[in-house]
Amino acid sequence: MRRVSESLAGRASYLTLWPMTRREQLGLGECGIWEELVEVPDRDWLDVVTAGTGGREDWRPLARRGGFPFPAVHLGTDEDRAIWFDGYVRTYLERDLQTLSAIHSLPDFRRLMRAACLRIGSTVNQSELGRDIGLSQPTVHRYLNLLETSYLLLRVPAYAVNRTKRLIKSSKLYWGDTGLAMHLSHEFEPRGAHLENLVLQDLLVWRDSRSPRTEVLHWRATTGDEVDFVIETGDSLLPIEVKATKRPRVAHAANLRTFRREYGRAARSGLLLHAGDSVKWLTPEVLAVPWWVVM
Repeated sequence: MRRVSESLAGRASYLTLWPMTRREQLGLGECGIWEELVEVPDRDWLDVVTAGTGGREDWRPLARRGGFPFPAVHLGTDEDRAIWFDGYVRTYLERDLQTLSAIHSLPDFRRLMRAACLRIGSTVNQSELGRDIGLSQPTVHRYLNLLETSYLLLRVPAYAVNRTKRLIKSSKLYWGDTGLAMHLSHEFEPRGAHLENLVLQDLLVWRDSRSPRTEVLHWRATTGDEVDFVIETGDSLLPIEVKATKRPRVAHAANLRTFRREYGRAARSGLLLHAGDSVKWLTPEVLAVPWWVVM
C-alpha cells in the first residue's frame, strides 16, 4: 500500500484474509457455527450442535499443518511443511518486514518470535519477556507491534468491566497460524494452548464477516479465575472455555460458572469446547461440546 500514489480514503474497503479454517480446508464453508449459537436461545443450543455435519477429528494434525493454503492443503508431511515454513520465515524477515521497519538484529527478532510462540495463550509482561531473552522493554514493545502489524501475532483484549472482582487488563497473546508457531518454537507435539489458538482463529474469521461486528475478548481476575474467550454482542456475553481433554467434567466448568455469577443476566450459558465426543450439559448453565462439532 505504500506504493499507491493517491489516497484511497472513502473509496476502498479492507478485509483481513486469515489462514484457512478447518471448514475451508474441508470444503464445508467459512467457519464454525458461532452465528447460530449467538442467535438462538441457550436452551436451543443442543439442537444446533446435534444438527452439525462432519465426523470426529483429532485437532493435533490441524494444529501442525496450520492454515496457510499451500502447506495445509498441498503438503502431506511435517518435513515438507517445515521446509515451506523455513522459506516463509526467511522471506518475511529478509524482505517483507524491512518494508515496515528496519530490524538491526535478525537473530534477536527470531529469538523474540520463538519466545512469543512459547507463550501462546498467556498474558505477557513485556519487561519480563525482555529479561528472559536479553532485550530491552522498548525493543520488545516495538518487535511485538511489528509482529501484530504484519498479522503474525494476535492479541486478545481483556473484558475489563469490573463488578466485584479485580481484573487483569492485559491482552492475551496468540499466533496467526499454529503451524508456523510450532515451527518457530521447535515444538513437535501441540499443547492445549494450540487448540485455544485454533478456536480463536475460527472466531476471528466469523467476527470479521459479521455486521455489526462483535468483540472477541478474554477474562481473567487477579484471583486466578479466567475464561479463554468472551464473545460480546450488544449487551450479552457468551463465555467460552477450551480444554484439550477428551473427558469433560463438572470441574472444568468452574470458571464459566464463576463468570456467570459475576455478570448475572448479561452472561449467557457457557460453552466448554473439548477434544472428546460427548455433547452434554455439565451443569444447567454449561454445555460441553466437541471442538469439531462447532468448528
